Formats: sequence, structure tokens, C-alpha cells
Amino acid sequence: MSASKEAICASSEKEPEKPELGWATTRYFVTFMLFLGMANAYVMRTNMSVAIVAMVNHTAIQKGEEILDDECGDRELEVDNGEDGEFAWSSSLQGYILSSFFYGYVITQIPFGILAKKYGALRFLGWGMLINSVFAFLVPVAAREGGVYGLCAVRFIQGLGEGPIVPCTHALLAKWIPPNERSRMGAAVYAGAQFGTIISMPLSGLLAEYGFSGGWPSIFYVFGVVGTIWSIAFLFLVFEDPSVHPRIDEREKRYINDSLWGTDVIKSPPIPFKSIMKSLPFYAILLAHMGHNYGYETLMTELPTYMKQVLRFSLKSNGLLSSLPYLAMWLFSMFISVVADWMISSKRFSLTATRKIINSIGQYGPGLALIAASYTGCDRALTLAILTIGVGFNGGIYSGFKINHLDLTPRFAGFLMAITNCLANLAGLLAPIAAGNLINNKPTMGQWQIVFFIAALVYIVCGTFYNVFGSGERQFWDNPENDEHKPSLGGNENNGMTPARLSNGNGAPLAITASESRQ
Repeated sequence: MSASKEAICASSEKEPEKPELGWATTRYFVTFMLFLGMANAYVMRTNMSVAIVAMVNHTAIQKGEEILDDECGDRELEVDNGEDGEFAWSSSLQGYILSSFFYGYVITQIPFGILAKKYGALRFLGWGMLINSVFAFLVPVAAREGGVYGLCAVRFIQGLGEGPIVPCTHALLAKWIPPNERSRMGAAVYAGAQFGTIISMPLSGLLAEYGFSGGWPSIFYVFGVVGTIWSIAFLFLVFEDPSVHPRIDEREKRYINDSLWGTDVIKSPPIPFKSIMKSLPFYAILLAHMGHNYGYETLMTELPTYMKQVLRFSLKSNGLLSSLPYLAMWLFSMFISVVADWMISSKRFSLTATRKIINSIGQYGPGLALIAASYTGCDRALTLAILTIGVGFNGGIYSGFKINHLDLTPRFAGFLMAITNCLANLAGLLAPIAAGNLINNKPTMGQWQIVFFIAALVYIVCGTFYNVFGSGERQFWDNPENDEHKPSLGGNENNGMTPARLSNGNGAPLAITASESRQ
């Protein structure tokens, strides 16, 4: 094992030379398109949480039974709650409507993870998001003509279309981004989730109040058009990998293909299902992912309702102010990814320690913030400030467990992401249902405190499990020495690069050198 390690580290001195192409590179364009795709996906996911506030007739469902805390001295102030909507849906029904999207989203994760590895990721991602976008146009008619069941069916189909977004994005990143750029590029792509939320919430609030076709329907029409345009552009402008791209600079193609092990000399082996299921570091990522999704979905789907029912903001302010925590998360995720890269490259911290430290910020931070926010009472500014800071800290997860799949197993990272994202979204699916049933038409501070405490506990427990069992080391079951070899795709076996061989004749991928030599 030590000989292999030494050979791997030694080959890091022969890393391909990076061509000086500035920012006008094809892989950066692919990254940008994936960023927009992630943003579009989260727009489709979050716009219902704002729209439903405008859709529901709150006066009809309260029937004089709404209980409000009497602790707030400004409760008698006149507050613009917006106009009542047309649907008399209870809090429980709203929870099921909000969660219906995730049923479709969850069941497609693992199938798309396997299919993307076998047939390629690009078409699944592009066509899936096109389906998601087209069905957005049907949301208003489904709600008005089909009621709760019709709306849930359309949202379920939208979830099916969005299913490929994470596993296929992971697969495309693995094909396009060299190992020494993965942390920053990965964080940039997945930060599109926060960017989409930032755009969706305030714009949805404005459209709900001032939009066409009755206000809230315009939310789905506008974002449906945007999503459709992106999907078509993605299918025509982005390619599966550098080898099939007709316009990529040859120097960049050579750099990417020489940097990414497994693209020219290593045959992709079968997925080691049994070994993955026995791996504690894998379960550490899984629990961290589940804890994050439960807490994040609690805030993402319930925060607009909390802002209106408890803090008494207007619908227009609701969308704007609800987006502030995600703006903080977006900015912090970009900042902390640079810090994480410095911690690793400076060799002051191991890869394992870096992942755990940054992930602790990303999960303990929002957990403690949720607890603190539940004790702020009617202080709107303080509550919003705490939630903004807490959710901002959540951005640490993108340099924590979210990229940790690539550390454990670069070759099977897409499949691992499919598994963890599937189960994590099952956990996230429970969040709006639990909140809806806990509130159940009684939006008091006491009830919301329970919602926040549960989410905080989940954050902290899952983050602690990750700290105990997580790892940044490549796992033994992803061993390149057992691979069968195939001819080079580009015919460049003798291009000056040693074709990833250890001293004992076995294969060793160049990409491992960059990550393992830092550990």
C-alpha cells in the first residue's frame, strides 16, 4: 500500500500543463451552464412556497380559530397581508402540496445515477429539465380545474423531470473539470441552488402581487419560459465530454483528458455495491446529507409562511426578505470554498480534517441559529438577522460532505451522490409535512418553536455523526489496481504523460495524485 502511495504521489509531479486560455474556456462555459441549470431547478422547486401564500384563502381556513401570540406589543399595528387567494387549503393540505414535488424528485435519483453512468448524463439532464419547465405552465389550470389532486399530480411530474439534476450534474463535472479545480467549480455549480432561491423568492412575491393572469399564475408562466429556454440552449450548446465537443480548443481538450484519470487507460469497473453498503464514511455522508436536507427544506418551504403568519410581513416583503438567508448562503459558500482549498493546499490540514471542520460550520451553524431564532419573540429584525446568518453558515456543506463523494471514490461519486441525494430528499420530503401538521392552522410562536427545534436537532445530530465517522481518504473498494485496461480514446498514449502505472505494473489514475498528495 505504501509503495502505491509513493508512486501516486510521485506522479503528481507530472501533472499536465494547464494551457493559458483565460476565462474563455469550454469547461468554464459548461460550469456556467450547470450553474444556471441548478439555479433553474431550485427556482422551480421554491416558487410554489411563495405562490401558495397568495393562492390560499387564509380567512376561509381560519374560521376564527387562528391563535396568535399575545407577547408582541405591535400586534395591533396594521399589516399588509395581501389579498386572500382562491383556495381554502388547510396547513396540512399545503404541506402535502409542497411535498408532492419531492415524491417525483426522489424516486428518479438512483435510476438516473445508474443510467447516467451507462448512457451519459447530458440528455437526461436537458430533457428532464425541459419536462419540468413545460409542466410549470400547467400548474394554474391544474390547481383550478383539478384541485389538490390535480396540482399534486403536476408537481409530481415536475419532480420527475428535475430528478436528473444532481446525479447528472455530478457526472458531467467528473468528465469536464480537472481534479485541481473540482472544489471551486463544484461549489460554484451547487451554489446555483441558492442563486435560484434568491431570484425565485422576491420575484415570485412581486409577481404574486403585480403579475398578470391573476397574480400567482404568472409565477409559473414566467419561470416556465426561462426554464424552457435554458433547457433548449443546454441541449444544443453543451456536450457530454471534451472528446465529442466539436469546437473546444485542442489544448484544453488535451489538458482535461490528460488530467482526468479513467478517460483513456482505465476501464470503468462495475459498481461495488456490497462494499459501498458496508462503508462507514459513506453512511457519514448519507446522514449529513439527510440532516441538511431536512433542515434546509424546513426553511425553504416554510420560511415564507412563517414570515407572514408570525412576523407579519407583507407578501411583497415576504419574498424579498425570505431570500436574504439564501443570499448569505450563496456568498458564504463561495468564500468558504476558497478557504477550504487553502487549508488543503497549504498542507496545514488533512483533507479529512478540512471536510469535517468546514462541514461543522455548515451544519452546526444553522442548527444553533434555528434554536436562537425560536427565542427572539416578536423582534423581527433580530429574527431575520439570526436566520440569515445561520442559513449563510449552511453554505459550508458545499466544501464539506457535498463534495466528499469525490474524495471517497472519484470513479463512483455520481452513483454515491444519487443514493445520498435520494434518501436525503426523502428526509426533506418529511419537512413540510411535519411543519404543516405541527402548525395545523395554529401558527403560534410556540408551534413554530417546535418546528425549529426539530430541524436544529436533526442538523446537530447528523453533523456530529459525520464528524465521528467521516473521511477524506480514498476508500479501498475504489482501487484502480484491479481495473482492466483499454486503448486510449485520443490515441495519445505517448504524449509525454506516463499512462498512470504504478511501479508494480498496476494502474493508478493521475487524478488521484492531486487529491491524495494533499492528504
